[in-house]
Amino acid sequence: MKAIIMAGGFGTRLRPLTANIPKPMVPMVNKPMMYHIVELLKEHNIKQIVASLFYHPEVISEYFQNGEKFGVSMNYVRAEADYGTAGSVKNATVSLGLINDQILIISGDVLTDINLTKAIDFHNLKKADATLVLTRVSNPLQYGVVITNDEGRITRFLEKPTWGEVFSDTINTGIYILEPKVLELVPFREEFDFSKDLFPLMLRKNMNLYGYISDGYWRDIGSLYDYQEAHLDILSQNVGIEVEGKKENNLIIGENSVLKTEPENLHGMNIIGKRTIIEENVKLSNTVIGNSCVIHSGTNLKNCVIWDGTTIGNHCELSADVVGYNCKIGNNVMIGDNVFISDRCVIGDNARLFANIKLWPEKVIENSAVLNRSLVLEDRWLKELFTDARVSGISNIEMNPEFGAKLGAAFGVFIGEGKTVVTSRDSDNVSRMMNRALICGLISAGVNVNDLRAMPIPLVRHELSTGNEAGGIHVRKSPYNKAMTDIIFFDSNGRDLPVRKTKSIERIFFGEDYMRAPAHKVGGIFFTERTTEIYKQKFLSSLKLDAIKKAKFKIVLDYSNGVAATIFPNLLGSFECQSVALNSHLDPKKLTREEKEIKESLKQISHIVTSLQYDIGCMIDAGSERITIVDEKGEILDGDRLLTLFVKLYLDVYPGTRRIAVPIIAPSEIDVIASKCSIMKTKNSHLAMMEAASDKSVSFVGGTKGGFIFTDFFFASDAMYSLAKLLELLALSGKKLGELNKEIVRYYSVEQDVLCPWNLKGKVMRYISTETENMDRELVDGVKIKFHGGDDAVAVQIIPDKERPLFHIKAEAKSETTALHLAEKYSKLIEKWRDE
Repeated sequence: MKAIIMAGGFGTRLRPLTANIPKPMVPMVNKPMMYHIVELLKEHNIKQIVASLFYHPEVISEYFQNGEKFGVSMNYVRAEADYGTAGSVKNATVSLGLINDQILIISGDVLTDINLTKAIDFHNLKKADATLVLTRVSNPLQYGVVITNDEGRITRFLEKPTWGEVFSDTINTGIYILEPKVLELVPFREEFDFSKDLFPLMLRKNMNLYGYISDGYWRDIGSLYDYQEAHLDILSQNVGIEVEGKKENNLIIGENSVLKTEPENLHGMNIIGKRTIIEENVKLSNTVIGNSCVIHSGTNLKNCVIWDGTTIGNHCELSADVVGYNCKIGNNVMIGDNVFISDRCVIGDNARLFANIKLWPEKVIENSAVLNRSLVLEDRWLKELFTDARVSGISNIEMNPEFGAKLGAAFGVFIGEGKTVVTSRDSDNVSRMMNRALICGLISAGVNVNDLRAMPIPLVRHELSTGNEAGGIHVRKSPYNKAMTDIIFFDSNGRDLPVRKTKSIERIFFGEDYMRAPAHKVGGIFFTERTTEIYKQKFLSSLKLDAIKKAKFKIVLDYSNGVAATIFPNLLGSFECQSVALNSHLDPKKLTREEKEIKESLKQISHIVTSLQYDIGCMIDAGSERITIVDEKGEILDGDRLLTLFVKLYLDVYPGTRRIAVPIIAPSEIDVIASKCSIMKTKNSHLAMMEAASDKSVSFVGGTKGGFIFTDFFFASDAMYSLAKLLELLALSGKKLGELNKEIVRYYSVEQDVLCPWNLKGKVMRYISTETENMDRELVDGVKIKFHGGDDAVAVQIIPDKERPLFHIKAEAKSETTALHLAEKYSKLIEKWRDE
């Protein structure tokens, strides 16, 4: 058995600690992380080791050399390019002539004490082609979830899933045991990934792919938070690794170190390296101090990690901080929580550093200086910025100009110097401020900006779909919370930016060391004039206007004080209909409506429709993406019922429709109504709806929140076009909504929420997946269970919320009593699984 250590990581999320060294060489209790991996391999009698290097390769090879002093044999392969995980292993095996050997793959930047011998025995017992070492975690979102059967055979992979896809809390540790024939599937010197490419290929080929679930400790050191937590786990003796030094009660101290402080000043567990001096009255609590350090009298260190060669003066206070190599901290220095100081920084006497600050190498803080940049953002977003394609924060606190400029610069670096980005906003003042801040950051990265100013989201997407720009941004006041602002990112086609791209932007943002453009390449700001005109031409040409004109509709329209009020009246004139407009002026204070306000507005629409005997009432949301409809009888149609009616109308008018798409959470009535055409079920998100719209066989995509996509017009929801299309369908069918609403099947629906801490969600999803394995179910977004037979039960859906610590239960039945019973039954089951 030979081992390959994947040691090519940049360590972007660990910066500034990785500014001068590759991630595997970051010290973990005074030894590089990769040292502990080498020791683990040696412990399990794997002594022929190859390290696959890429970033700062010389730092690793100079430390380990030929491996002799560590009791192993070390060889190195330096990749010429990023070939992906599997591609890098293939490159290493071919370069060193290991193509006929059984190989164990392990990352050089994790902390683990997993029993590799047991994993290898399992692999051999099962006669596996490949075995993945798995472990269970409380939050599996950032990892690859692996689902196995009772024999350990892998049945499914989910690479970095959403909560709706977490059907297990069993994740891929990145430790693999491979037979030689497996690497024959990997192309040489081409980008190829284990999780995305190789393992799915093996599943398709029905090869022997197994998962060994280990009960050992494993943590991916993927962030600064993980780095700190890993040290605390070691200090709590939760990890079976050897720490160098003499153990004395709650202290491990290295050779030739001097400890002058009193025993009562030591709390928790502490580790002190070699040749280090701890002066009198120093207080230590759960702290790791490196080699050749000096901690002077009266200093208090709590939950800190201090690297080699650092000196800290008298009477300093540090809490939950990491200090890099060879730093000098003066006397009476106060450093707040979660401050990360890179190598060779100098901090003067009496200086004060506020919490959540990062210092890059060789920074000098003068005596009595106060470093107090507001970095609440980094505190809140220490792990991730994006929810789907959106970044949200508290207006003018988290969403402030400094943050906007930094995020804009990160997006600009991602887009690339010399390219052009579209920016837009609603009418809110904070949105205007953040849009300008983002523009500042973008042009500083050398990106040109076409600023559409106040513009509805659908028109922004249309502008991008022309192919003239590389991406886009829209800033809006949150439609759900008056205190919040959203920034939405689009790709070059106008689609929501996918997760793989938002992750790239996060890496740039958190890295903080990206280059600005030279002065002569700073981007320009331009204003596009024909966006609305082009949109109008496409809008009207996509409708059967004659049918709409002939129907002479009478409409009540509530614009929600959004930007659609500046555009849609012009389009409405082409319909030759009568209309009453409500909330048709731009008012930033009314862009966010509480549920009570929305209900009052809908009641007002209903009253006007019935009083004037109008045909239809419509509320367009402030972002111009969703509609809420009131029928001619004054009934307010909720999102589920509107979707059902839309599907019925669409299929009646276009009976030759091949395929439609709806979210998995859509009402089961649609399965009955659309039984003669194919139905694609998607996740419950606008991004998933847009992805479905890219399927050429799909002509209609309907959502449960008033968003609809007609693929012959566009790939995203547009409230203005949705209303126009509804009028067209009503005109062509000759039906009224109220009449149709009475005619078609209607199931009762009950929705409930169950609280569940983040760290228990994965466990609950595993229980749900296991308990429903033999039932008729759909695993698209959460779990949807279908019931058949003589009783009233139709379906129950269980969905983990991706932003809040809770589960959503939606039960459907032919009677209200049965729907309520179903919802309560599964709510109690989730509570039971949560509490076990």
